Amino acid sequence: MQFSTLTALSPIDGRYAGKVNELRPIFSEYALIKFRVIVEIRWLQTLAELSSLKDLAPFSPAAQAFLNQIIDNFSEADAQAIKNIEQKTNHDVKAVEYFLKEKMAALPELLASMEFIHFACTSEDINNLAYGLMLQAARQECLLPALEKVTKKLTQMAHDNAEQPLLARTHGQPATPTTVGKELANVVARLKRQHAQLTRCEILGKFNGAVGNFNAHLVAYPEINWEEVAQKFVESLGLVWNPYTTQIEPHDYIAEFCHSLQRTNTILIDLDSDMWGYIAWGYFKLKVLAQEVGSSTMPHKVNPIDFENSEGNLSFANAMLQHFASHLPCSRYQRDLRDSTLLRNLGVACAHTLIGWQSLLRGLEKLAVDSAGITADLNQHWEVLAEAVQTVLRRHRCEAPYETLKELTRGKMIDQALLQEFIATIDVADEVKKQLLALAPTNYLGNAITKAKKI
Repeated sequence: MQFSTLTALSPIDGRYAGKVNELRPIFSEYALIKFRVIVEIRWLQTLAELSSLKDLAPFSPAAQAFLNQIIDNFSEADAQAIKNIEQKTNHDVKAVEYFLKEKMAALPELLASMEFIHFACTSEDINNLAYGLMLQAARQECLLPALEKVTKKLTQMAHDNAEQPLLARTHGQPATPTTVGKELANVVARLKRQHAQLTRCEILGKFNGAVGNFNAHLVAYPEINWEEVAQKFVESLGLVWNPYTTQIEPHDYIAEFCHSLQRTNTILIDLDSDMWGYIAWGYFKLKVLAQEVGSSTMPHKVNPIDFENSEGNLSFANAMLQHFASHLPCSRYQRDLRDSTLLRNLGVACAHTLIGWQSLLRGLEKLAVDSAGITADLNQHWEVLAEAVQTVLRRHRCEAPYETLKELTRGKMIDQALLQEFIATIDVADEVKKQLLALAPTNYLGNAITKAKKI
């Protein structure tokens, strides 16, 4: 059977393949190999710039250009050539080293320097920086821009619906009114915090040899301050130096990254669930697209499938993100390989995250607020003004205001006439009665409108 989107085992390479194309240059096997090539070449160039390393002369402009072109022109054919070498070596990082040596042999100046490829490195020196660069690229090029699109849409909806009253529901029961815009503003505020935290997550790198102590470096060149060299190298890649490691960078930062992404997804799962409910209540209607089918047997159906798809993908992404965060920071003694296969799946979690965000955005684009339906529901529940009435009565030292309103309203639906009849019997000044009689479920909104417009 030939591989295609129809025969792919994973839906991110099958059904959803077109939704995550932007991640392929970052998280694919090709991408991992390319990032390894970048690290190996940049390390060689760093060594050549060390005046204290007498056995490696500075590279000429021609040699530098030759090395840079290996990176700039790196192709799928190059990646396949490395995979072919790996078939013999049974070692993926060593295959990169041999590939680069073959390339360098074409230039006499570099031929003499080829043993400084992978100099004093353990494979994990290369791998951890490659994965760091992958996460850095995914965050900047894919995740943050996608999250900003969702946040921008929700912000627009919060502003557009700032004044639309909405019956709140606490414990699922009718409660103090709010506005559609204010409830969406709550989500925006939460997302902005997570955007800031995801942005601030440090992406660390180690480059200190087989067990983290520069053993090979110092036995070869004891006069060189290798810790300083390695720190500058890691930072030159845009990563944060981690000086204390075993053979592997301990992946605590990946756990932090995953937890931040997981919290973002949890907020949006919460939104998916609420939107599903609001659609079921009739507060929102879904735009009808002529060619779409809602049910294979019920022609009338217009289902909230985008929110359901979003919830499913984000829940699955979170399961993976939690697994990474729990297991990647653990390694037996100085090294075991349990992290290797997990790291290769970071892109899978990011892919399901992006698919979930895209589905949510698509669902939001299809929504239309049903003002008439929302208002009609509000006007059936004048009992939600019991809070307002009893609070005003407390201010004016009326006897047992809470208990009185409880007797009038608890577990009951009351209308405008009944509430206003009650207000007329209260022993308070006429101006207070006038204030209470002016209340309605549609105007008892606190500062919800201001908050929605301000977000």
